[in-house]
Amino acid sequence: MPEGTTVIDCRGHLLGRVASVAAKQVLMGNRIVLVRCEEMNISGSFIRNKLLFMSQLRKKMNSNPSKGPYHFRAPSRLVWRTIRGMMQHKLPKCQAALERLKVFDGVPPPYDKTKRMIIPEALRITRLRPGRKYTNLGRMCHEVGWKHWDTVKTLEKKRITKAEGYWAKKKEIITTRRKAMAAAAKDPKVQKVQKILDMVENPAPLK
Repeated sequence: MPEGTTVIDCRGHLLGRVASVAAKQVLMGNRIVLVRCEEMNISGSFIRNKLLFMSQLRKKMNSNPSKGPYHFRAPSRLVWRTIRGMMQHKLPKCQAALERLKVFDGVPPPYDKTKRMIIPEALRITRLRPGRKYTNLGRMCHEVGWKHWDTVKTLEKKRITKAEGYWAKKKEIITTRRKAMAAAAKDPKVQKVQKILDMVENPAPLK
């Protein structure tokens, strides 16, 4: 993974707000990776958003449908298409910007072991009034033809179980280290050395 890459966990985020932030960042030259795109939300009721998407699927070239427009079913590709629509994607600089963007369903390696960020101004709980209806992007895509929702769910359960085991081991190591540091601090030899170190780090002012 290249240095300077920002990994964003899209769970609980609104699609349009994440897309606008991601589009601006890649145009500025930053590398962005969006994971768990299937857990993103769209404001509005499920049936309304599904009907709107179904109406989009009917748009095609009458004489030769193979020439487009092409309608993606995977949540990650829908997110990518939304971001592409927020820039002049036929310009060379925008094509270069899209190459700095990666989108994924689930959290594939190596991003499962990297620090993942959120976008506070794009979170649903901060932007939608309580009680307002919203749509889960993964469920909507599943009902219009995406075939890998169950597979992604299974892989996510395995990843979360593995992460919980890792965190349990890490907590044990942290607890053991704290106990060892507390015990060492009471040792007279350590206290003597620590006093010298404190004098070196914070020397007394000259009179």
